[in-house]
Amino acid sequence: MRRRALGEKVAPYRHRRDGPALRTIAQRLTAWLHAHLTTLEAAEPAMPVEDRAADTWEPLIAVADLAAGTWPARARHAVTTLTAEANDAGNVSHRIRLLTDIRTAFTTLGNPPAAPTADLLTALNSDPEAPWADSGPNGLTGKKLGDLLREFDIRSDTIRFPVGQAKGYTRDAFTDAWQRYCPEPETPSTGVSVPPVPTSSPQVIPGTDHPTGTDQPVPTTHPRYA
Repeated sequence: MRRRALGEKVAPYRHRRDGPALRTIAQRLTAWLHAHLTTLEAAEPAMPVEDRAADTWEPLIAVADLAAGTWPARARHAVTTLTAEANDAGNVSHRIRLLTDIRTAFTTLGNPPAAPTADLLTALNSDPEAPWADSGPNGLTGKKLGDLLREFDIRSDTIRFPVGQAKGYTRDAFTDAWQRYCPEPETPSTGVSVPPVPTSSPQVIPGTDHPTGTDQPVPTTHPRYA
């Protein structure tokens, strides 16, 4: 499942429009469950996960096994997928940081249409503020980089560079992931206009013979009170 990009639209849920159909499904499901409640209470399904996760997901698997057909396999696939995503939630920011740092690396390299994997790794591992140099004895490697980016459907390719062919990544391959997960902030407009500096004849400071905007000293004593 991918994060929705800016500008993408999905059909919104509407209570008056979608509620009746969902309530009908809920009523049918409730009736079906009550008819098989004794069987479900005694069920001990084989679980694809263990410990607390198994306790959490066991009712769903029991219902899926009772429904039969494709539901047992689909339910177990959902359990393993969602559990893995929950365990990996802490690494989401890590991967988004990688996307952001790769965008910075492309900028440092002059925003070429493609960059060798070696150049990207050098930029990532040489950043003292980034975690990539601690990814292993030699820092982030090409294989590890590929594994992390594969989750965003970004893959390296053999590309012809001025110095010859090498494994690398095209900049366009990151565009979708950048827009979805780390869009660059737009520069806000203050909406305040600065009035132009008058170019007409300067006004005279009241009580003096000197126009504004000159380097003439302002009298310390007003002529009226001299």
